[in-house]
Amino acid sequence: MKNLKLKAARAAKDLSQDDLAKICGVSRQTINAIEKGDYNPTIKLCRMICRALDKSLDELFWEEDEV
Repeated sequence: MKNLKLKAARAAKDLSQDDLAKICGVSRQTINAIEKGDYNPTIKLCRMICRALDKSLDELFWEEDEV
């Protein structure tokens, strides 16, 4: 499932995928894969992303139950 919350939070901070990747110590391709839903990051990486974007784990990575 695409992570549109992550993409929106990154854009709100005016960060490119490459910018966020550098902050978190990963490749741009990793951030792209997370946003596309092709890669499930480790909890450690999730926490780094959250700190970089000033968001909580729930705000970026919690999936709402579909009705």
